[in-house]
Amino acid sequence: MESVKVLFLDRDGTINRDIGSYVSSREEFILIDRADEAIALAREAGFRIVLITNQAGIARGIVTPRDVEDVNDYLNELLAERQTSFDRCYYCPAHPNFPHPEYDRFIDHRKPSPRMVEQAIADLREEGIGVDRDSSFFIGDKLIDVECGQRAGLKTILVRTGHNEEALCAERQIFPDHVADDLYQAVTGFVLSRKATAGD
Repeated sequence: MESVKVLFLDRDGTINRDIGSYVSSREEFILIDRADEAIALAREAGFRIVLITNQAGIARGIVTPRDVEDVNDYLNELLAERQTSFDRCYYCPAHPNFPHPEYDRFIDHRKPSPRMVEQAIADLREEGIGVDRDSSFFIGDKLIDVECGQRAGLKTILVRTGHNEEALCAERQIFPDHVADDLYQAVTGFVLSRKATAGD
């Protein structure tokens, strides 16, 4: 079985700017500076790119699954300009405060649960690809991203873009392996430097 490293990424606030509400259209999707370059560098270094995102705006009736998927398509179009892309996206449409007959069955997938990460790993395994968790990372802007990554046995990086919950992580005694100003710094200053020191 082929073994791969994966960069698991939160989306809103990590790759694109947090606009204070759910991103429902291409017009509202604005890349954070150099996020596309960061993803391109990670892919060049051999990482698969998997998005793991809570999209409770679906259960709340603010966005539709089609909106989320169109925004993701747009992200891949933007990444294509850098000759790169992400591989997969897993999103949780449910929210505990907004019961929905169609989406409640996904409530256990909501971050900080690691179930979307585990689903991605299982799906890759079905393709004959094993994920090397020791060499894989979870990067996001919230405490729940750090928790999710830790529960999945991944190295974690908190970025100061988006919600920047550095203080909350300290308060809850849940510490990421690294804190970076943004995704570009996370990849160039930690992910790729770890790779170099590990001699991969």
